[in-house]
Amino acid sequence: MMREEAMLKYQATVSAVGPMVDEFLNEGVVVLFGESAPEELREFAILHNGGSLRAPIAAGDWVSFDDMRFRVLAVGDVANTNLSNLGHLVMKCNGMTEPEMPGDVCVELKSLPKIHVGSTLRIESA
Repeated sequence: MMREEAMLKYQATVSAVGPMVDEFLNEGVVVLFGESAPEELREFAILHNGGSLRAPIAAGDWVSFDDMRFRVLAVGDVANTNLSNLGHLVMKCNGMTEPEMPGDVCVELKSLPKIHVGSTLRIESA
């Protein structure tokens, strides 16, 4: 049986990494913003050049940074709107199936990779 090809929902390349990003990564949190993010958010954000969101993120999808993949377990009510309008995504590696905040995308509990300028973010359907 052939596996159905996953649909690419979103893709971006990291263009800048704020000086406080490692502290957030160590806590299992990734904060992404498009390149037009306000100055006060740049310290703890990963900036990227992402295009348009082709389809809403849903539980069961995959988020990957370079070669490391994370299964999406829950998506907050405003997460898709934030990503679509601002390039903003808060990904929490907490293993939770209910988001704490409306903008959260919860994924499986595992360590995050080192994210650097040039890293690729991909969001694909299950």
